[in-house]
Amino acid sequence: MTNPLLEDRALPAFERIEAHHVEPAIDQLLASGRALIEQLTARPEVPTWENFVDPIEEEDDRLDRAWSPVSHLNATMNHEALRTAYNACLPKLSDYGTEIGQNEALFQAYQQVAAQPGLSSAQRRMLDNCLRDFRLSGVALSPEKKVRFRLINQELSRLSSQFEEHLLDATNAWSKSIDDPQALAGLPESALALLRQQARERDLTGWLLTLDMPAYLPVMMYAEDRTLRRELYTAYGTRASDQGPHAGQWDNGPLMEEILALRHERAQLLGFANYAELSLEPKMASDTHAVMQFLNDLAARSLPQARRELEELRDFARSLGVDQLEPWDLPYVTEKLRQHRYALNQEELRPYFPAPRVLRGLFTVAERLFGLRIAPTQGIETWHPAVEVYAIYDHKDVLRAYFYLDLYARAKKRGGAWMDGAVSRLKTRHREQLPAAYLVCNFSPPVDDQPSLLTHDEVQTLFHEFGHGLHHLLTKIDHAAIAGIHGVPWDAVELPSQFLENWCWERDTLDLISEHVNTKEPLPEVLFERMIAAKHFQTAMQMVRQLEFALFDFRVHLEYDPARGAQINEKLAEVREQVAVIQPPPFHRFAHGFSHIFAGGYGAGYYSYKWAELLSADAFSLFEERGIFDAATGQAFRETILESGGAVDAMELFIAFRGRAPRIDAMLRHSGIEDH
Repeated sequence: MTNPLLEDRALPAFERIEAHHVEPAIDQLLASGRALIEQLTARPEVPTWENFVDPIEEEDDRLDRAWSPVSHLNATMNHEALRTAYNACLPKLSDYGTEIGQNEALFQAYQQVAAQPGLSSAQRRMLDNCLRDFRLSGVALSPEKKVRFRLINQELSRLSSQFEEHLLDATNAWSKSIDDPQALAGLPESALALLRQQARERDLTGWLLTLDMPAYLPVMMYAEDRTLRRELYTAYGTRASDQGPHAGQWDNGPLMEEILALRHERAQLLGFANYAELSLEPKMASDTHAVMQFLNDLAARSLPQARRELEELRDFARSLGVDQLEPWDLPYVTEKLRQHRYALNQEELRPYFPAPRVLRGLFTVAERLFGLRIAPTQGIETWHPAVEVYAIYDHKDVLRAYFYLDLYARAKKRGGAWMDGAVSRLKTRHREQLPAAYLVCNFSPPVDDQPSLLTHDEVQTLFHEFGHGLHHLLTKIDHAAIAGIHGVPWDAVELPSQFLENWCWERDTLDLISEHVNTKEPLPEVLFERMIAAKHFQTAMQMVRQLEFALFDFRVHLEYDPARGAQINEKLAEVREQVAVIQPPPFHRFAHGFSHIFAGGYGAGYYSYKWAELLSADAFSLFEERGIFDAATGQAFRETILESGGAVDAMELFIAFRGRAPRIDAMLRHSGIEDH
């Protein structure tokens, strides 16, 4: 029987991949990898790029191409058999990675190759990264410490997966069936239609509320029933914790304690004082002091304005009869104040952003900026009927890449939005492959015969993930380890994504992406003017909320004390005392759902969003000076930032594009923060 995960294909065979294929494929590829390493390190001839690095790159790529669809299916089509197979492979993959990273003969061979003349700058960059990663994998540790290091990595892999599973299970476990339409008074028809559809899908009458964001958010923003808002706020804010309707059932609290303890121990094994120091080794930020200074400076600039914004909100809440503004009132009162002040309702905008029109406009923006042609494909296997596949062609009509688009929320799919690599660009003497990416969102699905209608926030999310996608897909680097987003410092990787969001606010772009779902009219000028007027509405409050996340993440890693444990609630309380303008109730458990840092790649790195926002705002300011569709500037961004991957230092690339080092003024202006 053939195993689709072992086939040498350009793109994964999604329609044939089953859970029972996973472990045999990974076992075979790990055995093959070990055999190759043993063979290469035992040979008497001097290792070179061609006889040593190329074969290892190709072998690593085979493993990546097999594991990528498995990991992706686990996130988007999760079920028990696949989850079991996925988790069975995690320790094996962790062991293999640690074993390779601690192989002294392999390390020495890479050192020999790195010392040879005639290497390209990209090859040198990749080798420098490899040698750094050997050191960060513990290649220089004693045998006893290597064993401990391996066990730590294995356990961290397991714990991160379990954290994500707990959050998914807790999210899926809660629902509320409602038959009385008065209970949902205030909700717009688009939200009611989705809740009716969710009820029908489970053979229920009336409306079904869930904690998936397209269902949760409209209730919080529009439901007049304050008790209902509190009920949903409580269920959402206590997911996977010791509180709330499923208290203790999927509690991530013990997992967070273990994760932070193990990360700290791993950092100290490698000679770092804490995990925050270790996390910065491959990043742009020079040291932990630079990160804390950056975040604290932003907080000091933003907090006075955020406090004024909250007072305005409290004053307005009193006019609505809400004397004591609570966290479950915030989205509701915020939306009411936005309507009152700007005559702008998010739901009023939604009919102008049908998903098919937004997509066409997004592709046109990419074509005008970067000289691309994006076209749908036929016959490529996907994991769900709603998934679409597109091909990207360059200005010479040469095929450059593929991407999958999975836009809509559904059960058993991880929440949030993300881009991930499906296939990396690779070119050796023996093979050449085009990159491919997954672009995943959780928008409201089409209801009845109407397309999905997006909020403007969701439009920005789509542009954001597409920016990530272009970074991965347009690379011209031939070495997978530094092609696309690979090898790009984590605090620079958000630059292209946040950069592309800026076009969502431009009139020329809105003419491309907006079209009323019924009348086909573009966004009216009066609505556009209201949007622009409301652009900086409560941006300081949004800023300090992001700073709360970033400071908590960084401090909980930077200040970890083994004698006192993680102190998650204490650290979060201290950070909130510094930057938060409204305090959540004691039962709230934000950290238990903070998968970015406990199950994703953002541990001691969530600050990256703000760090890269500074870069992206300053990069966009060049388009503001020259014209937002200036072809020469777009070409320069494509060639300098998007095509270079991780082959060049991120700051060098930025300066090459912008002509100078980054400045903070554009970020403050774009964020609506008054700089005094």
